[in-house]
Amino acid sequence: MASRKFNCSFIRWQRLAFDDDDVEDFKKNPSGDKLCKCFQCGKTFGKKSSLKTHMRSHTGEKPLSCTVCGKTFTRKGHLISHARTHTGEKPFSCSVCGKAFSQNESLKIHIRTHTGEKPFSCSICSKAFSQNESLKIHIRTHTGEKPFSCSVCGQRFTRKGDLISQARTHTGEKPFSCSVCGKAFSHNESLKIHIRTHTGEKPFLCSVCGQRFTRKGDLISHARTHTGEKPFSCSVCGKTFKRKGSVTIHTRTHTGEKPFSCSVCGKRFTEKGTLKIHIRTHTGEKPFSCSVCGKAFSQNESLKIHIRTHTGEKPFSCSVCGQRFTRKGDLISHARTHTGEKPFSCSVCGQRFTWKGNLISHTRTHTGEKPFSCSVCGKAFSQKPSLQTHTRTHTGKETFSCSVCGRTFSHKRSLKEHLITHTGKQCFPAQSVATNSLQQPN
Repeated sequence: MASRKFNCSFIRWQRLAFDDDDVEDFKKNPSGDKLCKCFQCGKTFGKKSSLKTHMRSHTGEKPLSCTVCGKTFTRKGHLISHARTHTGEKPFSCSVCGKAFSQNESLKIHIRTHTGEKPFSCSICSKAFSQNESLKIHIRTHTGEKPFSCSVCGQRFTRKGDLISQARTHTGEKPFSCSVCGKAFSHNESLKIHIRTHTGEKPFLCSVCGQRFTRKGDLISHARTHTGEKPFSCSVCGKTFKRKGSVTIHTRTHTGEKPFSCSVCGKRFTEKGTLKIHIRTHTGEKPFSCSVCGKAFSQNESLKIHIRTHTGEKPFSCSVCGQRFTRKGDLISHARTHTGEKPFSCSVCGQRFTWKGNLISHTRTHTGEKPFSCSVCGKAFSQKPSLQTHTRTHTGKETFSCSVCGRTFSHKRSLKEHLITHTGKQCFPAQSVATNSLQQPN
């Protein structure tokens, strides 16, 4: 072989012409040039050992194995790092906050949370990232690439972690459990967020109004209430939203898709959260309880509304008459008394209604459906109030009393008819007889 005392420029030229047989003889010269070249991909290395390790990426060889779990690795460093998952050793600590890590690379990435450094930027939109892996994933939002597919349902994902999480929807696996209440989760991130319900921690602060949040995503969405920004739009009707997830859910109103089904009754839903709430109708679970009276609810929203019965809060007011309401839905319904709007129409006869509940009750006159049945005699009714009235015939409970003579009745109408015997005329409006004690006429 030619003398190794050639100048640096000649060595840099010569390394490109090396044959496969020459690889074993290459060494790193004083100039720092990389002289060991992979004959498969052309990548060059300064050390023979580095080339050998690299070659395993082509052969798939993993000669190093963990003595605890048997997992194999191509590099000794990877095996050492992996071993710390068994020992719990975290030899690399942050000099700023003291947080410890099992890998030096993880420490380097963490330090950027203090320095704000984001060395990896997207060549398309210039968005910057603290990790190269985050940049790679982001680029897929431009290319549309989804390299990870589920072997069960075929759904594709941009992130491997998303695939692993989705796979648990098929297996039902929930490997992350809360040390306080034992509740299990399929995602570690979900567990972290859940733990804040015990600690009360809300680490994300709105710089405008000071409101705090347990999730970063909730803070980002909340910030848009100040800016008015709605960056996500429906491709069908153009409606805009503050959250990307809201677009996905809204789109199902066009497609009719209901991907979430109840394993008990088969009923399908457009949202996963709605399915969770529905399942509680089968389990009877009521995880949200009032701190004042102890009453429990299946939905957190129902608890919030209930609490207003204690506080007297009525945050929703009518812009026409000023009447206030505890529920937003009640305000919307009330507004129709001013506008005369009847948005709910019967598909059979075309009759229109102000409230959806009235439409549902009316529809049963066509279908003959009677979903409310008496537990004593089995008699069925199309409306719940009718069942409640009927039940009194079994219990003997008379709830409407005459303030003149004290006689009691099980039906409001019966009380109204009885009052005529005292007054001689039907002059009592409905709201007067709705109470249990009527004023004696002069």
